[in-house]
Amino acid sequence: MKYTQLGRTGLKVSRLVLGTMNFGPQTDEADSHAIMDAALDAGINFFDTANVYGWAENKGRTESIIGSWFAKGGDRRDKVVLATKVYGNMGADGEAWPNHDKLSALNIRRAVDASLKRLGTDYIDIYQFHHIDRNTPFEEIWQAIDVLVQQGKILYAGSSNFPGYKIAQANEVAARRGSYGLVTEQCLYNLYERRAEMEVIPAAQDYGLGVIPWSPLHGGLLGGVIKKETEGGRRASGRAADTLADPAARARLQSYEDLLDKHGVEPGEAALAWLLTRPGVTGPIVGPRTAQQLDSALKAVELELSEELLTGLDEIFPGPGPSPEAFAW
Repeated sequence: MKYTQLGRTGLKVSRLVLGTMNFGPQTDEADSHAIMDAALDAGINFFDTANVYGWAENKGRTESIIGSWFAKGGDRRDKVVLATKVYGNMGADGEAWPNHDKLSALNIRRAVDASLKRLGTDYIDIYQFHHIDRNTPFEEIWQAIDVLVQQGKILYAGSSNFPGYKIAQANEVAARRGSYGLVTEQCLYNLYERRAEMEVIPAAQDYGLGVIPWSPLHGGLLGGVIKKETEGGRRASGRAADTLADPAARARLQSYEDLLDKHGVEPGEAALAWLLTRPGVTGPIVGPRTAQQLDSALKAVELELSEELLTGLDEIFPGPGPSPEAFAW
């Protein structure tokens, strides 16, 4: 495993981030524990979760699975840089109650204590805002975060799904208060969806945030989805199926798979390896449902993409270009 500094912090983290969203809904507790053990054995030390993972009536289930894994000992907790998130309403469906969601000081205080209990730990390394809260000023948010840092309940704060201007606003307010500010941004970013290059990633780089891309295979579209369909494997569903229904999108993906076949590279591994070449990227989040999927993701860390292949990928999936030139003269 390779490691890098997390943004402007002193933390060293693995170039792959273990995403846990499938733990509970799709992967049972025993298999989830096995995947976390395998990830740790492979050198992955950065684990990402959220308080709402588990979904529907099982919100918090994923954090509880991680907590039961920590409870097995073996220095598991000490070896992991743990990130979780706050924003979503934690009430059961139909039982939402005011102040049980978003980023008020009240909900942040309530949510962090609940996450700590489920995770079975006394601190969270990176506490991330899962979305922007248009109704809560950053002065209030940072006041709440500073208290948690002083109490030793969290070490750093991060963002997820923030536009560039909110990253700037958040860290400017933090600087005026003498707070440390955001140290990570977790955003949708992959070969197929490159809009983050226009504003989000430049803002993150300027303010010293590590970029943690989620959905690096774009819902499976970049994992060889057409070949899998042709060979009778797992068919695309949801967003991936909707995209494949567009002839132009399907043609682009076919060109992508043909290019990688020509170079003898597996699509999913190439998509992850491409992200590892991108400026500002700490590491993509991989969310395996099985140990086999984790093994495939690990190969990307050692995969070297040739200049010819990188050029071909840019031709198929061109980025938006630099800001403001991408939309101005």
